[in-house]
Amino acid sequence: MTDWSTLTDACGSAEHVPALLDRFEADPSGVWSELMDHLCPQLDLAFTASFAALPRLAEIATAGRPGTLGWVLLAAGAIASCSPGLSDPGSPLTVFSAPIAVLHDLTDRRLSQTAGAEEYVNLLQALLSFEGVEIWDRSLDGLQSGEYEVDCPYCGVNIFVVIGQDDSFCCTDDYALQDVLKSPLQPARTQQLEGLPRRLFSRALADGQEGLAHGVRYLFGRAACPDCGTDFSVAERVAGWIL
Repeated sequence: MTDWSTLTDACGSAEHVPALLDRFEADPSGVWSELMDHLCPQLDLAFTASFAALPRLAEIATAGRPGTLGWVLLAAGAIASCSPGLSDPGSPLTVFSAPIAVLHDLTDRRLSQTAGAEEYVNLLQALLSFEGVEIWDRSLDGLQSGEYEVDCPYCGVNIFVVIGQDDSFCCTDDYALQDVLKSPLQPARTQQLEGLPRRLFSRALADGQEGLAHGVRYLFGRAACPDCGTDFSVAERVAGWIL
């Protein structure tokens, strides 16, 4: 039995969290923002009460309605993404491995039934969070928005990396307001993709997300700085920007 009085959330004592979770179960979309304000503000900070809420969130997800399941999985995924990695002794991902396994299974199934690119990317990040995959559990949203911001590994200039269906390039000026000097991105060849990039590409294709699969090749491809011409790995610069 969880002693919530010994735990904390963003506002202090977590004694109120069980009641908040009950309200979240009754109205996930309506209470989601309030829940995140307490358990995972800005979706990048978690507390002892946040991780202790994972078993209850797994229960809510299991018993929930299909129309509201996504809210529960995204809440749990945001919390899991804040956990220390699996290599860390006492990681919440290990301590709460049973409910996380339930949440992972539900997210995996939900992905295959999701058509919208934005929800799909959010759920895909949640899936990676439950697996303890770092960096990419919170760095795939650029595939949906079509833009990343990185810096050149040589001259340090800030670079916009634009991944579109018709044009993929990088530039150093605001391309939305003016004509700019563009340097084309070089996508990774499908046969060159290995490990996580290959998995992301194959999963997106299998789930009918051809646009996202297209983006994965560019995210894990290469680019050249428009200012100094330095060649760089897009994924490495994205990861460095996040860290």
